[in-house]
Amino acid sequence: MKIITGVSGSIGRLLFDHYSRSDNSTIGTYNKNKPEVDRDDRVFQVDISDYRQVSDFIERLKTDLKEICLINCASIVYDSFAHKSNPEQWKEVIDTNLTGTFFMIRGLLPFMRDQEYGRIVNLSSVVAQTGAIGTTAYAASKAGLWGLSKSMAIENANKNILINSLNLGYMDTGMTDRIPEELRLNIRNKIPLKKFGSHEEIIHAIDYLLASSYVTGTSIDINGGLF
Repeated sequence: MKIITGVSGSIGRLLFDHYSRSDNSTIGTYNKNKPEVDRDDRVFQVDISDYRQVSDFIERLKTDLKEICLINCASIVYDSFAHKSNPEQWKEVIDTNLTGTFFMIRGLLPFMRDQEYGRIVNLSSVVAQTGAIGTTAYAASKAGLWGLSKSMAIENANKNILINSLNLGYMDTGMTDRIPEELRLNIRNKIPLKKFGSHEEIIHAIDYLLASSYVTGTSIDINGGLF
């Protein structure tokens, strides 16, 4: 079973539509806005920053939880200079992007460990490596996923549970759509390959990690050479 969080976002929705075409057991989650997807009967509303909601969601699925592959896409952004930021909005980003990802993994790990199988892919960001003005909350949450992935990978390796991160650069879908055209052009010119990444690149990387029996505790950069 594949479980994809954040399917109301561009990347999560693309991944859900892609995997649900060939795998009827694919499940998606969203928080506020139900997405328009091919299999909306397989999409559930869950606020992943609320562990009780996560637990209730997993309880509903428990009889179907076999060969679990968890792809954590759920993410929100809050743009603000640190000295002007609203502490509650800053915390909301951490609660969703980092703590919510932990809650999903925490809820599913007992099933994975009992079955001695699991694959987890956490979507991080190049911003955690390069920094960007106004992204302290987002960058902190995405950097936190690295330590989370590495530590959990070590804890669960003996149970055949592999946990990795993808550090996404500027893609032609997702939050890049929010960037003004002039700034988009400036960013594209800084990328050595001189183009934004496609969602196919994300799918190829996820397919590789889900199929691997040896890669764990690592991060793969998909950024066109941008550092």
